[in-house]
Amino acid sequence: MAAEPEVRRMKAVRFNEYGPATNLVVANVDRPEPKDGEVLVRVRAAGVNAIDWKFRAGYLQAYVPLELPHTPGLEFAGTVEKVGAGVSGFSPGDEVFGRGAGTYAEYAIARVQDIAHKPRSVSVEQAATLSIGGVTAWVGLFDAANLEPGQRLLVQGGAGGVGSFAVQLGHWKGAYVIATTSTDNVDYVRSLGADEVIDYTKTKFEDAVRDVDVLFDTVGDEVTERSWSVLKPGGILVAGATMPDPEKAASHGVRTSGAQSPEAVAPLLEELAKLVESGSLTPQVGQIFQLADAVQAHAAAETGHGRGRKILQVAG
Repeated sequence: MAAEPEVRRMKAVRFNEYGPATNLVVANVDRPEPKDGEVLVRVRAAGVNAIDWKFRAGYLQAYVPLELPHTPGLEFAGTVEKVGAGVSGFSPGDEVFGRGAGTYAEYAIARVQDIAHKPRSVSVEQAATLSIGGVTAWVGLFDAANLEPGQRLLVQGGAGGVGSFAVQLGHWKGAYVIATTSTDNVDYVRSLGADEVIDYTKTKFEDAVRDVDVLFDTVGDEVTERSWSVLKPGGILVAGATMPDPEKAASHGVRTSGAQSPEAVAPLLEELAKLVESGSLTPQVGQIFQLADAVQAHAAAETGHGRGRKILQVAG
């Protein structure tokens, strides 16, 4: 009789029930195995995104109920450990980045259509920011809004994990980029390529901005409500934080859209990697936490403040 395959174990962050950040614990669990069209990645860095803590808090369970216990995390950078059947273009040892499932762990599974080779010019921490922040900004600006050179772009929240990419991509495209941020981040956002930076703690953006072609909103809530008036007739508000309201947009003579990622993100990851390698785009890393400090990472993410993407370092 053939011997049973060895079950390998790994450390992973999990929550057993919805609730506060303190529900996150590090557990020893079975290492997953890649299926057809999948790769097993040894995770070296994982991005901490708003959707991660919103899932953990239970805000999204009516739309996407999770099987508990659940390991959070959607984006990563790391090294291919093993490939499933039918996988080509990737081999064990390759450095990759992209989207996966349960990336707050030493190992995670990713579909081959959701990964790309890591740009050599950046760290794994930087690469781990691209598949959510970079893709969301790209889709919002270019697919949803069709941003053109010379147009006026306003990025709400220009210092954050998505906003920092939106500012850079708008600048690369040749738009006139305006961004909102707090006092401490004014010079930082300007360094990303913003032509004009509004310190929202001192100035109401609606008093300082008019005739915007594209507004990329990474903040949501009352900021969204105050944003309609700054758009020019026929302009578009891309909602990156909350669900867009087409009827409200129409009442203001403008349009709105979400920033819905495509089914397979690998083509966009490859485009972003080219921009990174050319020096046109620099992924922005904010606070870095260890895997064991996921509670603190989520608590920091829930504030909605800070520069760039918060990262969990998983392995060396």
